[in-house]
Amino acid sequence: MRMPYLPKMFPTQWICIVLLALPCAHGLAAATDWPEFRGPWGNGLTAAPGDKSTVGLPLHWSETENVKWKTAIPFQGWSTPVVLGGQVWLTTATTDGHDFYAVGVDAATGEIRFNEKLFHADNPEPLGNDVNGYASPSPVIEPGRVYVHFGSYGTACLDTANGAVVWERRDLPCRHYRGPGSSAILFEDLLVLTFDGVDIQYVTALDKKTGKTVWKTDRTTAWQDFDEQGQPKREGDFRKSFTTPLIVDVGGKPLLISPGSWAAYAYDARTGKEIWKVRYPTAFSPAVRPVFGNGLIFFVTGQGTSELWAVRVDGQGDVTDTHVAWKVGGRIVPDEPSPVFLDDLLYVVSNDGLATCLEAATGTSVWSERLGGNYMASPIHADGQLFFFSSQGKTTILKAGRTYEVLATNKLESGFMASPAIAGKALFLRTKTHLYRVEAKE
Repeated sequence: MRMPYLPKMFPTQWICIVLLALPCAHGLAAATDWPEFRGPWGNGLTAAPGDKSTVGLPLHWSETENVKWKTAIPFQGWSTPVVLGGQVWLTTATTDGHDFYAVGVDAATGEIRFNEKLFHADNPEPLGNDVNGYASPSPVIEPGRVYVHFGSYGTACLDTANGAVVWERRDLPCRHYRGPGSSAILFEDLLVLTFDGVDIQYVTALDKKTGKTVWKTDRTTAWQDFDEQGQPKREGDFRKSFTTPLIVDVGGKPLLISPGSWAAYAYDARTGKEIWKVRYPTAFSPAVRPVFGNGLIFFVTGQGTSELWAVRVDGQGDVTDTHVAWKVGGRIVPDEPSPVFLDDLLYVVSNDGLATCLEAATGTSVWSERLGGNYMASPIHADGQLFFFSSQGKTTILKAGRTYEVLATNKLESGFMASPAIAGKALFLRTKTHLYRVEAKE
C-alpha cells in the first residue's frame, strides 16, 4: 500500500494545502480533490465507502446561476479535468489530430496559466466517428506532477509549478484506429497505461519518476479472425478497447482489473503478472471503467453481446466458469458511461438515457427510468445525490436510493462528453467548448 505523503507547495498564485486523509484501495487520496478519471477512488464517489459526510455541491445552476467562472478551452478534448492544489489540468488536441496540448487552469479564477504543446503527429489515423477524439484519455495528478497521456501519440510528465516537461515517451506503439481512450492511473511509483489497438494489445507500467518501463504484459486473448458463419471479421474494432483499469485490494494484494475485447483480466499491479481472466468471446471494444464492491468487480463487456457482468475477484487462471456471479444484458447496458456502486446498489445510465438501479448482489432491477438525452460522461455521487450529464448539456440530479426521485435538472449551453470533477464545494464541468466552475454562492 502506498504510504501517505505531504504535498509540495505551489507558487503563491496557486497556494492550497492538500490534506491526504482518506484511505482508498491503492493508497491515500485527497478527500477534497479529483486526481484522476472518476475521482480519488476511480469510482465516481466523493467519499470513501461508509463515509456519510457531505460536500455541499449546488443543486441548481445555469449559465447565469452559480457559475463562478467559465473558460473557453482551445481545440477539442473529451478528457476529464483533474484538480489538485488549486490547479485544474486537462488535455486537448487539434481536431485533425496533428497537435496535442496540456492545459493548466487556475482553479480560483479560471485563468489559463499553461497551454503547452507537447506532441505532433504528421499522419494521425482518422477517427471515423464523432464519439471519440484525439484527447480522450484523462490525465492523472499528484503534488508537483501531472501525467498526460495521448495513447501512442505520446505520454509526458509535467512539473505543475511551471509546466516544464520532466520526461516524455513517444515510443509506446499501438494502432488506435478510432483514437485513444484509456486513461492513465497512478499506483505507488508506477504510471499504468493501457494499449488495446488493432495491431497489438498490452498493459504497461512506467516508473513515474523517470518514465522508464517497469513492466509490460501482453493480452493473452485467443483471437478469432472469422465469425461463426466463416466470414472474416472487419478490421479494428474487434480487438480494440478503451477502458481504464481499476486497482482493488484482494487479500492484501493489489489487483489491476482491466477489461479488453473478448476478455477481462486481473494483473498483479506491481509486476504485471496475469492472475486471472474471464472470457466473453462475442463482445468487443469496451469503454466502461469497472467499479468494485462487496468482493465483486462490475464491468461491461463492450459492443456485440453487450452485457453488464459481476465477477468475484478472488480467482486464479481462467475463471469464466467459476467466478461470474451474474450477467445482465439489454437496453440498460451502457457503452461509455461507467457505473456507480453505493450501499449495495449499482447505478448505470445507457447511452440513450435509461437510468437503472440494480441490486449489486444479484443484478435484479430496482428501478429503471428515462432521463432524456444521450450520455457519454460518467455519473458521479455526492451528498446522497447522483449526477447525470447529457451530451446535450442537461444535468439530472437524482436522490440515491431504491426510489426514483428527481431533485433537479440544470442546463448549460454546450453538451458533455467529458466526465465531471469535484473539488471542495465546486463542480468542474467540461463541456464540448468550455470549462466551468459551478459553486453555490456563500
